[in-house]
Amino acid sequence: MSGGHTPKIVGTVWGLLVLNTLGSAGAKTIVPLPRSLIQMVTMGALVAAFALALTVNLRLRIRPSAYVFLLTLLLVSSVISSVHLESGFGALFRCFRLALFVGTLWLLSRWWDGGLTFVRHHIRMYFAVLGTVAAGLVVSPGAAMPDLYGGRLVGALWPLTPPQIGQYAAVIIGLTVLLVLGRRTNGTSAAVVIVPSFVLLALTHTRTATLGLFIGLALAIGSLILTSAAARRFFTWAVLCGVVAAVGFASALQTWFLRGQSKENFSSLTGRAKVWDALLAAPRTTGEKFFGVGLGDKSFGGLPIDNSWLAVYNEQGLIGVTLVAAIIIVLGGVALLRPPSLSRACAIFLISYCAIASYTEAGLGDASPYLLHLALAASLLAAPAQAAPLAMPDVPRQHTPRWARKVEAT
Repeated sequence: MSGGHTPKIVGTVWGLLVLNTLGSAGAKTIVPLPRSLIQMVTMGALVAAFALALTVNLRLRIRPSAYVFLLTLLLVSSVISSVHLESGFGALFRCFRLALFVGTLWLLSRWWDGGLTFVRHHIRMYFAVLGTVAAGLVVSPGAAMPDLYGGRLVGALWPLTPPQIGQYAAVIIGLTVLLVLGRRTNGTSAAVVIVPSFVLLALTHTRTATLGLFIGLALAIGSLILTSAAARRFFTWAVLCGVVAAVGFASALQTWFLRGQSKENFSSLTGRAKVWDALLAAPRTTGEKFFGVGLGDKSFGGLPIDNSWLAVYNEQGLIGVTLVAAIIIVLGGVALLRPPSLSRACAIFLISYCAIASYTEAGLGDASPYLLHLALAASLLAAPAQAAPLAMPDVPRQHTPRWARKVEAT
C-alpha cells in the first residue's frame, strides 16, 4: 500500500511523539516547572499526536509491520501484568500511554516506504531539543552544569538528564554523518548539526552514548563500504584520526571517560551492578517471573534499574524480555537481508545504538526515545510500496459491416 506524498502534518505528529518521550524527571530548571505541568505537556503531546495521525489517516490504512506487531504483543503482555495493580494504578495509566504510542505508530506506518523523510523529521526535532539545552547553557552555565551531576551538562530550561542529552546528540550526529556520506545533505548543513551536537555530547560525559555513536557508525558505514567510495574514504580517515587521538590524547580521553570515578565505582557501573544483583536475587512468584509486576518507573528498591533487559524482566517478565529480544533480532535480521543502501545503513546505526544503550539505559519496554529510534529503523527497512498498475479503459468493440469484412478478406 503506498502512502504517496507524505503530508506535512505527519512531521508534526512525529515531533509530538518526540516531545512525549522526553520524560518529566530530570535536573532542576532555571524556572521551576511542576512535574504535573510537564506530564500534562508530554501526555497532551501524545494525545494530540494520535488525534492528528487519525485525522490524516481516517481510512485507517496501515502497512504490515513486524516491529509494530511485536510492540502490540508487548502492550498486551503489559496490560496482563498491570491489571493486578502490584505497581498501583500508575501501571494502567502507563499501559494507556503505551497503547496511544503504538496506535500512533500503526497510523503512521502508511507512510513507511524505506525513504528518508522520517530521518529528517527525527534530526530536526532532536536538534530543536538540543537547542533548548544550548540556550540553557548560555543563560545559566551554573544551572546547566550543576555539582549534583558532577558538572555534567543537563537541561536547564527543560528537565533533561546527561544520558538523555547524550543520547539525542549521538543519534542525530550519526544520522547526519550518514546523510552526508549518501550525498543527501551538504557539508555546511551537516556541520551546523554535527559540531554543536558533538560539543554537547562531550559536555555530558555520557560514555554509553559515545560508544553507541562510534560503534553504530562503524557498523553502518561498514555496510556501505562495498558500494560507496565516500564511505570507504570516511572510514579510512576515521580510523587514522582515531589512532592519532588514542595515542596523542590518551590521558585526556581516560580522564573524560572515568569522570573522576574510582576504579571500584567504575567497575560496578556507577552502582548499577548492585541494583541489578538485588533485583535478580529478589523472590518472585511464577506469575511475576513470566509476566512481571506491571509497568512502573523503571526502578527497584527506590533506585533506577538502568538496564532495559532487567527493567523489562521486572515489569513485563520473561515474556516481555522475549518480545523485546524478538524486536531487536527481527529488525537486525531484516537489515542484514536488505541490499546495501543509505536507508539500510541508517537503520543499522539505530538498531546497533539501541542494542548497545540497552545495557545501561532503560526504555525498550515502554514508550521511550529508544522505541521511537527503532520505529524509525522499521520505517527505513520497509520495502517501497509497489505502484498499482494503471487500469486500461474498456474500449467497446465496433461493429464492422459485412461488405467491409469482404473487402478486407480480398
